Order: sequence, then structure tokens, then C-alpha cells
Amino acid sequence: MKLNRLLIACALAALFGVSSCTKKDDSANRLVILHTNDTHSAIDPDRHNLGGAARRSVLIDSVRGANDNVMLIDAGDAVQGSLYYTLFGGEVERKVMNAMGYDIQILGNHEFDKGMEQLAKEWKQLNAVRLSTNYDFSGSTLEGLFVPSMMKKIGDKTVGFIGINLDPAGIVTESNYAGVKYIDGIKAANEEAARLKKDGADMVIAVTHIGYDNEPGYSDLDIARNSRDIDVVIGGHSHTVIDPADKRAGVPAWRVANADGDTISVLQTGSSGVNLGEIDIDLDTKEVSAKLISVDSRLDSRVGSKIESIVAPYRAKVDSMRSQVIGNSPFEFERKSTEMLNLLSDFVKIRGEEICGKPVDLAIMNKGGIRNSLAAGPITQGEIIDIAPFDNSIVVIEIKGQDLIDNFGIMAAQDGNGVSGNVKAVYDPSTKAVNSVTIDGKPIDPKRSYRLATIDYLAAGNDYMEPLKKGVTLAKSNEVLYKILIDYISAGKLDKLLSAPDKKARMTSF
Repeated sequence: MKLNRLLIACALAALFGVSSCTKKDDSANRLVILHTNDTHSAIDPDRHNLGGAARRSVLIDSVRGANDNVMLIDAGDAVQGSLYYTLFGGEVERKVMNAMGYDIQILGNHEFDKGMEQLAKEWKQLNAVRLSTNYDFSGSTLEGLFVPSMMKKIGDKTVGFIGINLDPAGIVTESNYAGVKYIDGIKAANEEAARLKKDGADMVIAVTHIGYDNEPGYSDLDIARNSRDIDVVIGGHSHTVIDPADKRAGVPAWRVANADGDTISVLQTGSSGVNLGEIDIDLDTKEVSAKLISVDSRLDSRVGSKIESIVAPYRAKVDSMRSQVIGNSPFEFERKSTEMLNLLSDFVKIRGEEICGKPVDLAIMNKGGIRNSLAAGPITQGEIIDIAPFDNSIVVIEIKGQDLIDNFGIMAAQDGNGVSGNVKAVYDPSTKAVNSVTIDGKPIDPKRSYRLATIDYLAAGNDYMEPLKKGVTLAKSNEVLYKILIDYISAGKLDKLLSAPDKKARMTSF
């Protein structure tokens, strides 16, 4: 019977493109790690029919059926980005991930989106080991829920795991991580990895949510280059697709030299659950191989009822909101497109002037606040919530010109962000220094005060826009952003913008 199960598992593995079923004499010392990151509440397949939790579960079960030692790890931001999180606060994601049998989970920044109480409520019910090496939760509602590291025996070898998180300051709303103390990530990673090696770990794997190679702060590449005791980095946050099979020049490298010049592996799957990462480790030789497995429709014939039975009680409310048509768009606005960023920026300026009762000089909108695309054709209520799912309000602040100039410097370092159509900014792509910024064709006057429309998240200095904290609030909307958008589209107030997409970048590099 065991042989028959193995043969079936091997056949499925071959069909789905997952790991080899060849049983080696040293298989007891072989570890297969499946990993995800930034799945962002993508319970269902996306509009391109990629991803989906039920399909992912098929792959996971297939790999487990074909290998003796399999671990399933998530590198954070499992939530935020679809109606499942907006409506149910992480309950669906938690139940689905428990059913899939995750062994280790770490926090991303979006796990904090609904505050500490809601986070604690959901994470207390996780079956996975909760890792955090560089957050001190003492005295907070999360105290006692996390461990700084863990060791796991695989055959006669021992593997250590650590969890490294980003600095929440500047990226997470301050009140949403109250009581959490951040510890330098590189220092914490090196100290804990060294301790694990001293205590008998043959290899150490860092699970991180800091980004592959991003600014500001530190990244997976920084962790790798400054380490001596870390062998593999499983990352998240930057949504980087690291495909070891992609040999083209310029793609993100997955083999990186550490502080001793030894090669270690740095991996990440992208976002939204469209890929499942697989890492195959020979613990005797410490050789690592890795690949990405596409999560797509070829798996549909094998989807069972395990995940759907969990999701079904929640789906009716989600589907209801996704079917409520509120307007029409003649054009598609892709999530990361210039026209989408311009659309939202112009909308914020229009609404800012309404709530302020006075003309507004400009608007700023961040790229990270846009989480989905708008398809051409009927617009549904659920679609708008998926695009702007955060509980952000629109605010108008009065801010000095110099602070505004300083903020454009930060936006340039982020390769540009959203501004209203009356703003033009040019920056140096190599230094990220701002060359010029004009509002209505005139340079910003450092000594003058300006009325700026934005979202309260940015006005509080988040997304690293610290200068905006110096502004004085003049007005704030009573409704959150997506509710205002729904009302505007329903009333036809955005028809002009929707019918004439502005494809020209307003912050440009030279």
C-alpha cells in the first residue's frame, strides 16, 4: 500500500511539475521546504486565473506525498488585499493556512493593519510556530505568542530557523503596533544564527519580511552579505520574483556571497500566491536547489473540498459585493500603471477640495495604497474595495513649501509616487535627487504654505514620508477612501477621468 501511495504521488508530482520522487539512500537527511510570501488574502484565483488557495493546497499535498521531510513556511503579509480580509479581518486566511498545515509563519507589515487586538486574536489560533527574532513583544498584547527561533531534527541533522521583521516605524501606523519594540535586524539575525550553530544546528534558515533589495532600511541582500551562519534566506515584502531557472542577465540573483565569501541562497516567490517556492536541501552536503512552481488552472482537476469547505461560508458575502455594479469604465486601469496612479491622485485632489471648502494646491497618493486593477467594463463595489482596501481617510493639510520639497525627495527615492495632474517633478534616476518640482507651472516656494490633499496614512508620515507629519490638518473625510470612491463612481463623478486615462507620468526621471 505504501508503494502504491508513493507511485500515485510521483505521478501527480510529475504532472504538476513539483519535486522529484526518486527515493535516495540519504533521504532521511533531505529537507524540502515549500514557501510563500505576500499572498495578500488571495483566496481565489486572480483576474488572470492565476493563484488560488485551493490550487496551492493541491501542490502542497503532492509534494508531501512524494517526500519524507517537508516543511511549509510563510514569510508574511498573508493578509490584506481582498474582500476576505476587509470583511472578515484575517479569519479566512488563518483557517485556510491552518488547513494547509503551515509549520512556520512570520509577521509582515500588513498583519498589523487592523491593530494589535485583532492580530492577537487571529494569531493565537494559528497552528504554525510563530517566529520573530527581532521584535520584543514584552508588555504588548502579542507577548508570549512568538519564539525567537526554533530547531528541527531532520534525520540525524538539525536545522535552525529564525524570523526577521522590518522596522515598523514609517511603514505601519504607529498605533497599530503599540508596545512592539524593534531590534536591529542584522544584529539580531547574526547573533541568533550564531547561537543556533553553537547549539548544534547544521544549517540555519532565515525567514524574513524586509524585502530583497530595497530602500529605506535593510534587505535580504544585506542579511546575506553580513552573515556567517545563515545558509538560506526565505524572504518577502518586496514582491520580488526570484526564479532560479531564469538565467537572463539582470534578474534578481538567488546565489549571494556572505561575509566569508561563501555562497548562500536568497529566495522569494513574488506575490498574491501565483507561485509556490520549493527548496530542496541535502543536509549532508548542504547543497541547495530551488524552483518556483506556478499555481494555475492545470491543478483544477485535482482540487478537493478541503479548502472550499472552509471558504464557502464566507463566499456569499464576498460574491454579493463583487456583483453589485456601480458604474462602468471604458478602459482598463492596471494596478501598477501610470493611469491608475494618476486616476487615484486626481480623485484625492477633487475630494480634498470638497471637504476643505477651498482650492487645494496639489494631491499626493502612494503606489502602495493601490492593491488591485480595474477592468474595462462594469465596475463593482467589491472591485473598488479590492483596489483600495485600507481604512484610510482623505485629509487636507497645510504644509510649508520646504517640507513639501523634502517630501518630493523621499518620493524620488521611491522611484516616484502619485501626484495630481497640475504637478510635474523630475529627478535623477541614479542619485534619486529631485531636479525640479512645479505646481501649476511654478516652482515650489520654500517659504510659502500649501494646501495638500492626501490620505491620513501618508499625512502621519508613513510610507517613509516623514516631512508630511509637519503639516497641520485642515479637514478630514468622515468616510474611508473606498467608500468615497464607490459613492463618486455611483454618482458618475469620475466618469470624465475614467473615460480619458492620463498615461503620462507626472514624476519622471531624466
